[in-house]
Amino acid sequence: MTPKLKKALCAKAHTLKPVVITGQAGVSEAVLAEIDNALNHHELIKIRLRDDDREERKRLSMEVCERLNAELLQILGQIVTLYRKNPEKTQVVSKPVRRVPRKKPERRAAPSGRTGY
Repeated sequence: MTPKLKKALCAKAHTLKPVVITGQAGVSEAVLAEIDNALNHHELIKIRLRDDDREERKRLSMEVCERLNAELLQILGQIVTLYRKNPEKTQVVSKPVRRVPRKKPERRAAPSGRTGY
């Protein structure tokens, strides 16, 4: 995955909410099936891993990616962002939209006789 694509996907995922939330049981077969279903439907998803240990969350997210053939985009706290391209769907990320800088409003002079204080 190219850095530009990864950056664009992370930007697109910024507004997403977690689709799958794991419980105390961690990542079970049922949770993996649900993540797989979500990846087939959305391509780009967030999941919430309910685990206090950072290394355990990293291990679980890597395991999910390996078993489901998905790309790990980022881990922020308990939120993991995953991407798996679905060839049957259109592209998640199209050409980036260039933002046009806003013009700053012109400052108007204070009316005569008023100082503003």
